Amino acid sequence: MHIRIIFIAALLTLLLSCNEKNPVVEPPATFTMANVFINGNSAIQKQSGVNSLPLIKVLFTSGVNTSSAEQNITIINDLGVKVPSNLSFENNDSTVILVPQNPLAFLTQYKISISEALVDKNSGKINSRSDYPFLTVMDSTDKYPRISDNSLLDSVQRRSFSYFWEFGHPVSGMARERNTSGDVVTSGGTGFGIMAMVAAANRGFITRTESRDRILKIVDFLSTKAIRYHGAFAHWINGSNGATVPFSANDNGADLVETSYLVNGLLCARQYFNNNDPAEIDLRTKINNIWNGVEWNWFRQNSQDVLYWHWSNTGNWIMNFKVEGWNEAMIVYALAASANTDSIPASVYHKGWARNGNMKNGANYYGYTLPLGPSNGGPLFFAHYSFLGINPNGLSDTYADYKVQVTNHSKINYAYCVANPRKYYGYSNQCWGLTASDVPGGYNANEPNNDRGVISPTAALSSFPYTPVESMAALKFFYYKLGDKIWKQYGFTDAFSLQDPWFADSFLAIDQGPIIVMIENYRTGLIWDLFTSCPEIKRGMKRLGYSAPYL
Repeated sequence: MHIRIIFIAALLTLLLSCNEKNPVVEPPATFTMANVFINGNSAIQKQSGVNSLPLIKVLFTSGVNTSSAEQNITIINDLGVKVPSNLSFENNDSTVILVPQNPLAFLTQYKISISEALVDKNSGKINSRSDYPFLTVMDSTDKYPRISDNSLLDSVQRRSFSYFWEFGHPVSGMARERNTSGDVVTSGGTGFGIMAMVAAANRGFITRTESRDRILKIVDFLSTKAIRYHGAFAHWINGSNGATVPFSANDNGADLVETSYLVNGLLCARQYFNNNDPAEIDLRTKINNIWNGVEWNWFRQNSQDVLYWHWSNTGNWIMNFKVEGWNEAMIVYALAASANTDSIPASVYHKGWARNGNMKNGANYYGYTLPLGPSNGGPLFFAHYSFLGINPNGLSDTYADYKVQVTNHSKINYAYCVANPRKYYGYSNQCWGLTASDVPGGYNANEPNNDRGVISPTAALSSFPYTPVESMAALKFFYYKLGDKIWKQYGFTDAFSLQDPWFADSFLAIDQGPIIVMIENYRTGLIWDLFTSCPEIKRGMKRLGYSAPYL
């Protein structure tokens, strides 16, 4: 027993002596990144518009191991490649300074990357990996030589027109929905294209005969091949055989709004081709047959005091979508009231479209009173599509002064982009315009209440009659500053974003057409004069209570 006690005591002494010689080593303390600055501005939130040789400072809570910093604090480009940079140190190596060795690319996404392998002077590890993205500034140099404003407008109209002329469907002559649509043509976009063909003939881009013959080709196709539903056409049509191409599962028949855009264009052509030679007489006769064949009253769905947008053989009124204001469809009621054969009574306009006055707004946005429509006006195509043919100047009724409506809508859209409450990079007094267009990954009705940072050139350019100074500034920006990215075969591509750089490669008929037509209305009033010269239109619009010098 005594020996056992001596052994245990000796063992305890040995263990204690070992601990004194080999104390337990605590792991190194972690450290953290305190802040990161680009050119003196905190980069914790993403910075945009960063110059090509930025000064980047990363602050830590302790001095870093300089060799580790050179390996683990880097700038990485949008391809995941490290950017060669020079590093220097301040404040006992707790501040790391990075400067790229060569200028960064314009309008490109980069990030400051701090690896989890970074250690400090005491071999302490950074508490976590972190990345801080930033966007470099766009290249502000001119991409094309400066030309006169009139030459620039000519160029935009001519090239945009080529979408309808060179890219028109070879069988039907109609406008393809977009540049990737194959045989799918659009009835409304074709109406815009017909107006564009009239403007092109008047400007000498093509001859009068060429324009007439292409429009006659379209009219013959519509008259003999395209399926009609109580006189109306589908939104999408197969340009080779005239079959309806469903726009959606139940939208597989008549589209009264798209038909109205088509008829609007046809009536402008009828008024323009007014000579007494057999070809122009034939064109006018065929246009009148299409115009007089639309059964406007049918689309009241059993004589209701409102028009309905859709009807099909398979679903009848299943879409059940009323054409109610305020939006892009005022032209529908103007035509329905003006029809020679099946016109609607005024009550349908007042109770249906105007909703007994409930389409009124009257609120003030950015200093502009908006007579009609949703808050901030909605997408700008509301101010364009119906007014390709209807002249808003001097036009009023019990609900609005329409020049005020479309002008203030455009100015609200412009002022919103200048104010830029969501802080999207690139928005300015030169880069503005929100309307329905392609967006990254899809399509969106862009407007102040639904803004994804995407600018659509058609928005500002089709507003030329309302905001000529602001629209010209936008045109020059799009052409001179972004022309290398968005000025392509058929004019300006559909949309772009400078916030997360993206540039559409698409062209849409409903966006290219208004550019040509509204620039022409701004320059000469040609399409407005043609449409409002129709005796039926004068009669019908008066019936609805409109007044204007041209009625």
